[in-house]
Amino acid sequence: MFKACRTCGALVKRDAEVCPVCGGTSFSDDWDGIVIILDPKESYVARILGREKAYIYAIRVGGYTA
Repeated sequence: MFKACRTCGALVKRDAEVCPVCGGTSFSDDWDGIVIILDPKESYVARILGREKAYIYAIRVGGYTA
């Protein structure tokens, strides 16, 4: 259903070739957890995870943990 960007953790559709958040082109099927950031400027979770753009992110991607 989704794959995760290895650079920023954004979840994208399986047919995506470029990450809409960071422009990355490396993706992984090995990811866990989902966090949805709606208002990154006001979100404590976004601040802790270092997310600056409203989007859907994986919490863990391949050996990288957000």
